Amino acid sequence: MVFDSDPMLKVINVVGARPNFMKVAPIVAAMKQRPGKFLSLVVHTGQHYDAAMSDSFFRDLELPEPDTHLGVGSGSHAAQTAAVMERFEPVVLQEKPDWVLVVGDVNSTLACALVCVKLGIKVAHVEAGLRSRDRTMPEEINRLLTDQIADLLLTPSEDAGANLRAEGVPADRIRFVGNVMIDSLLQNLERARRSRVKTELGVADADYAVLTLHRPSNVDEPETFARILSALESIAEKLPVIFPVHPRTRKTIAELGLSDRVAAIKRLRLIDPLGYLDFLNLYSGARLVLTDSGGIQEETTALGIPCVTLRENTERPITVELGTNVVVGTDTARIVTVATAAMNGSARRTASQPPLWDGHTSERILAALEQVSLNP
Repeated sequence: MVFDSDPMLKVINVVGARPNFMKVAPIVAAMKQRPGKFLSLVVHTGQHYDAAMSDSFFRDLELPEPDTHLGVGSGSHAAQTAAVMERFEPVVLQEKPDWVLVVGDVNSTLACALVCVKLGIKVAHVEAGLRSRDRTMPEEINRLLTDQIADLLLTPSEDAGANLRAEGVPADRIRFVGNVMIDSLLQNLERARRSRVKTELGVADADYAVLTLHRPSNVDEPETFARILSALESIAEKLPVIFPVHPRTRKTIAELGLSDRVAAIKRLRLIDPLGYLDFLNLYSGARLVLTDSGGIQEETTALGIPCVTLRENTERPITVELGTNVVVGTDTARIVTVATAAMNGSARRTASQPPLWDGHTSERILAALEQVSLNP
C-alpha cells in the first residue's frame, strides 16, 4: 500500500467476549477522536452469546454498535474457532482494512488473526506476550499462536516483552504500550461511582468481599470446586461475600449437585451478572476480591484492592510483583489464610502502579499503528 504524507488507516477492531470490550472501547474512542487519521470498524464475533450481557457492556463502555455481528455463539473450541474464521473472512475481503486489531486471548483472537495472516492483512495484537506457562489453558494456546503470527505485538508490561524476545520474536515487532484495560478503568471510574448497586445490595464500602469464578478448571472439577466452597464457608463467617454468578457457573453448581451446599453458606450471596459500571462500583469498594479472572487481577492492582487469585499460576505476574495480587491455588487452608490476612490488614503492603498503566495506552497503540504503517 502506498501512503501519502497524511494517510488514513482503516482498522477492524475485533471483539468476541466481555473482557475484549474493555480493551477495545478506549482504542475505538481514540480513533473516533482522530477521524482524519483512522477509520474504525467494530466486528463482534458473538463468541459471548448472551445478548443482554453483551449489550449492557457496549452501553456502559459507550462502544458504538458493531458494524458487523458474526453471531457465532457457543460450541467446542474447534467449532467456535472454525465458525469465526469462516464468517470473518468475507468481512475482511469486503472491507480490505489496513489493520485488524485483536485483543486478549479468547478463541476469536486467534481465529481472526489466522484469517488475516493467510490473506496478507496486517494484524496487531493488544495484550501480547502474557504467559502463564500452563498449556492446559486454552487461553495460553491462543496467546502463543496469535503472538507468533501477528505483525505488531502491543505489550501491557515489561515482562510480556521479555517473554516474546525469549521466544525469538524480533524486537521490531514489539511495542511496550501499557495496559489498555486501565484506560477503561480510569475513564469510567467516576461514572461507576453513580451506580446504586451497593445500596440495592445493602452493603457499604469495605464491609464485604467480591467473588468471581468461571474457569472450567475450577467450576467443572467437583473436588476443586468443593475445596473452594470449603474456603468460602470459612471466609463468609468473617465477611459477607457477593458472588455475581456467570451463567455457566450457575449451571455447573446445579449439575454437580452443589446447590444445597452453596445455599447453606449464609453470607455468600449469589446475584446475577452485573454490567461493567455496576461491577466496577461493587468491587472497587470491596475489602477483598477473590477471583480466577485475569483482568480483575489487573484492575484490583490499579485500585489497590487486595486480590486473592484462585489459580495455580498467572499470566500477569506483575500484579504479584508490584500489585496487590496473591496467587493461592485452590487449597482450602491456603485460600483462608491469605484471605484472612487481607481482611484484617496484616498482609497489606505498599503496591506500586506498574509502568504505563496510566490511562494513555490507547494513544500509544495508535501511535504504534501509524509508525509501523509509515515504516513497514
